[in-house]
Amino acid sequence: MSEQYKKLEELSKDYLSKIYKDKTVIRVQTGTSGQAVGADEILKLLSSKTNNKINVIEVGSMGLMYLEPILVVVMPTGEKIYYANVDLKTSEKIYDHYSNSQEILLQNAFACESSKNLDISIPNINDLPQFSKQLRIATRNFGEITPGDIMQYISTGGYSALNKALFEMSPEEVVEEVKSSGLRGRGGAAFPTGVKWSFLAPNKAPIKYVLCNCEEGDPGAYNDKGILETDPHTLVEGLILNGYATNSNKSYVFIRQGHDIPINAIERAIKEAYDKGLLGENILGSNFSFDMEVSLTGDSYVAGEETALMEAIEGKRSTPRFKPPFPAAAGLWQKPTNINNVKTISYVPQIIKNGSDWFSSTGTEKSSGTAIVCLSGHITRPGMYEIPMGMTIEEVLDEVGGGSNSDSDIKMLQTGGPLGGVLGKEAFATKIDFDEMAKSGAILGSGGIIVCNETVSVVDLIRNLVAFNQFESCGKCFPCRLGNTHMFDVLQRLADSESNPGDMELLERIGKSMKIGSLCGHGQLGYNPISSSLKYFESEIIDSMNNKSEPLEAMLTPTRTRPNSAE
Repeated sequence: MSEQYKKLEELSKDYLSKIYKDKTVIRVQTGTSGQAVGADEILKLLSSKTNNKINVIEVGSMGLMYLEPILVVVMPTGEKIYYANVDLKTSEKIYDHYSNSQEILLQNAFACESSKNLDISIPNINDLPQFSKQLRIATRNFGEITPGDIMQYISTGGYSALNKALFEMSPEEVVEEVKSSGLRGRGGAAFPTGVKWSFLAPNKAPIKYVLCNCEEGDPGAYNDKGILETDPHTLVEGLILNGYATNSNKSYVFIRQGHDIPINAIERAIKEAYDKGLLGENILGSNFSFDMEVSLTGDSYVAGEETALMEAIEGKRSTPRFKPPFPAAAGLWQKPTNINNVKTISYVPQIIKNGSDWFSSTGTEKSSGTAIVCLSGHITRPGMYEIPMGMTIEEVLDEVGGGSNSDSDIKMLQTGGPLGGVLGKEAFATKIDFDEMAKSGAILGSGGIIVCNETVSVVDLIRNLVAFNQFESCGKCFPCRLGNTHMFDVLQRLADSESNPGDMELLERIGKSMKIGSLCGHGQLGYNPISSSLKYFESEIIDSMNNKSEPLEAMLTPTRTRPNSAE
């Protein structure tokens, strides 16, 4: 073990002791979801109070977005009481209560956590399915530590994997460990991560880059930014391990400008890592040096494509490059480059710390580990959940998500972003697994699952998805630029009950042309929402075609009003 790391471990224990020893600690969960409903005002109010028996700290979100704002009271004896949907008045009442009493306040309490059975009328959080069904690896520190606070992160074992790799493993052994774990990319393509690293590692170029993609423009997905704003050091550590394994020099964390909460968190984490000798020259006293910074892009969905991402970092317009050459040979500034998603990299510290067998023992044969899914739409418990691969979609919806939030049943799901697929009830028995979901006609993608009940028209849904894809097309190649526009026109006619004979054949023809002729996945996958919808809702789509409000002759030359394609 590095003496420098050993000293950091000791300092972190002292640091944590000052926060928790003989104190009641009130954790205010922030992040985008919490701040949207007033968590920052609550934190400001409680932090302004003075009481030598209580410490107030900011922590990241647990992912239970439907319960925000959440306060967690940690008693000096270790018991935790979770309070949901608090406001300024309630939070002040909680603070005042624990300033004078060790009795448990039940108002707004939804769960507790204790090593002993508390004689109170609220459940243990580990008995709640939305929590107990999870297996937290990348999100293990969610709701537990202050985002970007390096000493709190180290107190949980943070950077021990880096210490292990630098002083007990060669770069080649780190690559093999990641490869043996079966970790696959969590950004959409699900390519084996260790294999991807092995493309870059042997390259002897003096300058090599590892990039982290946090563009995350998918509607319904917010787990990448959730990691950044809740536990950014797990990403920083993972990227340093990536750099060590591939003998690279520098990393860029790529994120869309304007998302200030995750941007501020990752920038703070990087600065603290430099201050503690975990970035820069001779990390932890080793011979390995590595640098890192944040790179911001404008509002461009296509900037999430790996070659467009490199163009953006170079200060150019975010458009895909022709391949080959591939990034491992000529990437950022024509230097050898590796690119991974935030979620992918965030698993790496735990894989190196606990071993590849530990990670691969979870999940399925070809999809090891966990999936971080974001539930939104017509669901009782919207939020971000890390669940084992192999759990069925139905289990996620009913047990984790709590089922439909209305009297109307769940009709369909939109998964994997706007280029993913639409799944009907017949597919709800499908396992959360990259290959199984692909067989069902959809992709897991970035983990977004938008839930729709019986009131939602499948035609309206796919029209909106294609409208998004049309609006976000970079326009570099005409099959995507024109194809999305033509598909939107057809779907608009369909939504208006003004379709023409042969429109479905036209959609298929356009989709095939886009798949063959487009430069990147934005065009190649553009027909997916339509093709998957036809698999499960063909009769509804055909009924929509046949629901004519005018005689057929009048509809052969329809008058179409084109709505804003961003709606």
